[in-house]
Amino acid sequence: DVATLAGVSQSTVSRVLNGANETIPIGEETRQRVLEAVEKLGYYPNLHAGSLRGQKTLMIAMMVADIANPFYHPMVRAVQDAAHANRYDVMIANTDHMRDGEMHFIESVIRRPVDGVIMVPYHLTEEDFDYLIRRTGVAVVALGQHIHHPTVDTVYGDDDEMVAAAITWLIREKGHRRIGFIGVTSSYSAGARRRAAFLEAMRQAGLPIYPEMFEIGDWSSASGEHAMQVLLGLSHPPTAVFAVNDLMAIGAMEAVQNAGLRIPDDVAIVGFDDIPPATWVRPRLTTVAQHPAEMGRVMAAALFERLRGDYSGAGRGFEVPCRLVVRESA
Repeated sequence: DVATLAGVSQSTVSRVLNGANETIPIGEETRQRVLEAVEKLGYYPNLHAGSLRGQKTLMIAMMVADIANPFYHPMVRAVQDAAHANRYDVMIANTDHMRDGEMHFIESVIRRPVDGVIMVPYHLTEEDFDYLIRRTGVAVVALGQHIHHPTVDTVYGDDDEMVAAAITWLIREKGHRRIGFIGVTSSYSAGARRRAAFLEAMRQAGLPIYPEMFEIGDWSSASGEHAMQVLLGLSHPPTAVFAVNDLMAIGAMEAVQNAGLRIPDDVAIVGFDDIPPATWVRPRLTTVAQHPAEMGRVMAAALFERLRGDYSGAGRGFEVPCRLVVRESA
C-alpha cells in the first residue's frame, strides 16, 4: 500500500525505511514521497517479522496507568525482579489512564520486538488484544477482572466483594446511613465495578441512594479534594464517604480538615489500595488493601511460564485477595 501510494517499488520502500541508501542512492524527493505515504497510511514496520525465527529479544514490555501513583511502584519492582532473575530487561510505559496512551503502547510493541507483555489496561477491548497478539505473537498477561480473552492470562483482586464488605461494615458496625461515593467515569472498568458493588451493598442494607451523593474524580488527590468539597456543600452532607482509590480518599480528607471538620467524628472516610501514604496521613486511612507486589509476582510468573514453554494453553485467571484494613479515619 505504501509503495502504491508513493509510486515506487516495494524494495524502494524497504530501503527508505531501513536507511539503506549507500549501494543505490535514493533521491530526496522519492524518500519524502515514501515517508509521506507512511504517515498518511499510519504504517508501522513490523520488526517482529524481520527478526530471526526463534530468536529471543530478552525484553518484556510493561504498561501501567499512572507511574506516579504509589500503588504501581511495588508491582513494577516485582516484575523487574522476576525479569532480572530470568535474565530479561523491562521496558516501562505510562498511559495516564488514557485510551490513546494504551493504543500508543500497542503500536510501540509492534514496532519494537519484545518477547512478552504485562499490562494494566483500563480501556482496551478484546479486539485490541486480538490486534496486538495477531501482529506480534507475544504472550500477554493483564491485570483486571474485566479482561476476557481466550489467550490472555489475567490477575485480579476480589475488589467487588471487598467494597461491599467495607460498605456493609460502615453500615452495621459504625451506624452510617448517608454514605457518599467518590468515583471515576464509567469508562474505567475498575471504577465501574467498585461503584456497582457500592450500590449493591446499599440496596442490600435497604438504604436510600441519593444521586447527589455521587461525585466523579480522575484518580488524583486533587480531584478527591474537589469532590469532597462538593459533598460537604450539600444541605445534608454524608456522614461517611467511600473513594475508589486512596489518592482520592486522601484528597477528601484534606477537604474535610480544611473545612474545620473532624475525621471520623464528622465524616468517616474509606479508600481503596492501601498505598504507603495511607499510613502517613493523620488520621491514618481506613482502606481496602490490594497487594500490588504479589500481583506483580503472579503476573511475571505467568508470563515466564509461557516464555519458557512450560505452559501454552488457554488464558488463565489468578485471584489475589484483598482485605479491609481498619484505621482511624473510619
